[in-house]
Amino acid sequence: MVAGFLSALINFAGPFLIVLEAARAAGLTEMETASWVWALSIGNGVCGIGLSLFTRIPVIVAWSTPGAALLIASLGGFSFAEAVGAFLVASVAAAVVGYTGWFGWLLDRVPGPVLQALLAGILLPFVVTAAGSFASAPLIAGSIVVVFFVGKRFFDRYAVLTALVVGIAMTWVTGSFDAVSPSLALGGPVFTMPAFTPAALVSIALPLFIVSMASQNAPGLTLLRSQGYEPNDRLLVGVISTASAVLAPFGCHGINLGAITAAIALGPDAHQDGARRYIAGLSGGLTYLLAGSFGGVLVAGFRSIPSESVSALAAVALLGSTLTALKGAMGGDSRTGFAALTCLSVTMSGVVLFSVGAAFWGLIAGSAVYLLLDPRPFRARVEKRRGDAVVK
Repeated sequence: MVAGFLSALINFAGPFLIVLEAARAAGLTEMETASWVWALSIGNGVCGIGLSLFTRIPVIVAWSTPGAALLIASLGGFSFAEAVGAFLVASVAAAVVGYTGWFGWLLDRVPGPVLQALLAGILLPFVVTAAGSFASAPLIAGSIVVVFFVGKRFFDRYAVLTALVVGIAMTWVTGSFDAVSPSLALGGPVFTMPAFTPAALVSIALPLFIVSMASQNAPGLTLLRSQGYEPNDRLLVGVISTASAVLAPFGCHGINLGAITAAIALGPDAHQDGARRYIAGLSGGLTYLLAGSFGGVLVAGFRSIPSESVSALAAVALLGSTLTALKGAMGGDSRTGFAALTCLSVTMSGVVLFSVGAAFWGLIAGSAVYLLLDPRPFRARVEKRRGDAVVK
């Protein structure tokens, strides 16, 4: 329960600010911005709860943070109706690719170590950059890290929970909570009739579709597989993208499988028994539903937590999943090792080309190196991977 709540908390305390900045760049009114937050939160909550109950695996749904970052630069020249039309087209395209199985088909042809390296490249920077919080808030960050490792030694199951409680307590003792007043109305959805223009489809819909699939859904499925789950990619990607399309007229720019925040809820720190971790999907979904229903007040509470606390909490919560990804990335032979290291390096670089983020280019670079170094025919590689999967 705590892992699911923490995944939503970190999403609101960090990436949520990117969504607000994208809304500001689009020149939205307060009610339209509140509707955007409502649509994202309700979509995350309903899909997370429904899919977690149906599949009995922890399905963590999140808004497309890379997509929101993309929108900051691209929304300025379009009306919000044109943007909504682009949101709708991007979500429908993702649903089609998901339901048909094309997306899963493509992922099955990417070497496992490269996918693990992609995941490690996304998660590792959050662990590394958390060290900077010691310089600005040594008491808060230090208490979180020390309590976490003491907990790993003596009460492993509750290490993250204890670190969360101690971190919030230390933030309160030091008077470090940020003064944030609710800026969003408590209201619900505001409908915007979509408008479709070629320019918006090329400038918004196409890159939004690419970054959501490559930077969110691909790592999200990889993360589930890395923890021993067998996710139905058609069901998960298809249903979530359909919900995103339904909510697009209310401002939803895109919801998808969580990657960074999902790692908090999928590992053994959430629960030693993998069959019980689906509860994290329920608690995370419930948190999103509450945030959508009580918009400004609850979101302001999340945003009042200082960045140092969020950074340190995210780092300790992601350690387990990062370690698993690194082990998987370096578990093959020299050829897969070179390919995985290339993917890891490009992903961690943060490079953005043609408005597409580093995760996509890392995946492309790692796959290209693997194909170049592996002399076997493509069909033979696929058949070998299928055979290995049967043996496992």
